Formats: sequence, structure tokens, C-alpha cells
Amino acid sequence: MAPARAIVFDFNGTLSDDEPVLVGIYQSLFAEHGRPMTPEQYFAELAGNTEEAIIGSWLGVDGAELEALVAERIARYCAIADGSTIPAERRAAVRAAASRGPVGLVSGAYRTEIRPVLEGAAIAELFATVVTAEDVAAGKPAPDGYLLALEHLGDGLRPQDVVALEDTEAGVASAKAAGLHCVGVLGTLPAERLRQADEIVARLDVALIERLLG
Repeated sequence: MAPARAIVFDFNGTLSDDEPVLVGIYQSLFAEHGRPMTPEQYFAELAGNTEEAIIGSWLGVDGAELEALVAERIARYCAIADGSTIPAERRAAVRAAASRGPVGLVSGAYRTEIRPVLEGAAIAELFATVVTAEDVAAGKPAPDGYLLALEHLGDGLRPQDVVALEDTEAGVASAKAAGLHCVGVLGTLPAERLRQADEIVARLDVALIERLLG
């Protein structure tokens, strides 16, 4: 591929190494509501989906009850969100990307839980756009988030000018449906489950960003 002009990061599991944190929160929440879940079940069936899909499908709830449970899950995450889940090499990768072009973030998480993590890691100001669950009608694997990010990034950027970094099937499908080049980042799921990505890498670091941006 030609050098990219912009990078867009997924949040949970890609930029923020917080999937174990999320699993723990879901396990507690689901056990309290009578349907325990193992980590294996989470990664096999739920990882990468929207909050509503994860909680709604596992507990069989909708409407006001689902809304309340989503709010509770977010509150539990925010209680421990301090930026420590973004490792130093990923912070450096964001800085490297931002020094070369616009940087975005597209996530199925909510702004109230993303913001304190980015601020705690001292990288919040580097993002030209942050697209979250409340910004789109349909979350991943729908392309809506990435299409909106392209609009916000501006500068005449076309989908083929932008690289998305993703760690789940739903995220890869979302980026590809929007026409972006997608790099699958290992850590959450095995490589075979990221096979729709244009390439798969073992780590997200400055070397990767420099290669992608040329």
C-alpha cells in the first residue's frame, strides 16, 4: 500500500490494554444478574460488539433495563479509568502518528469512559476526532463510526488514505466496510479471527506507525 495520511485507533483492546478489566466487570455484573460468564465465553461470543449487544444478548434484556445496566457497566469502568491501561509504547505510537498527520479514534465505548483514560495517559489533545458509541446510530461492525471519523478528519482524506488499527472481528469488519486499510493487532483474539484485516501485527508501536505513514 501507499503511505497512509492518517491513522485511526480503536480503543478497547487496541489502544487501551483493558480487555481483562472489561472481562472482570462483565463477570461481576452478569453474575449479580444470575448468568455467570467465563473469560472464554466473552472472547468467543462477545468481544468487540457494542455495549448494548454484549449486555442485551447475554442477559436477555432490553429497553430501560438494558439502559440501566449499560450505565452501571460504564460507571464501574470509569471508577478505575486512569490512563494506566495505555502502555508507554502505545502512547509513543499515538504521538508519532500525530506528528505526521491527523489522528482519530473510533470506539464502541462511551465518551465518559474514554476521556479519562486518554487524559490520564496525557494523549487526549493529540486526537483530531474521537467517535464514540453515542455519535452513531449503528456501532461496529457497521461502518458508521469510521465514515464519521473520515468526515471529521477532513483535509480531503479518502478511505484509502487512512489506516485503522483494530483487535476484533467486528472492528475489522467496520473499518473494511468503510473502505479503510485495516491492520489487525493481536492481543484480544487469535490471528485466524482477524483474517479479514489487510495485515496482522503482533504489537502496536512507533515502528508500526512509521512504516504505515512512510
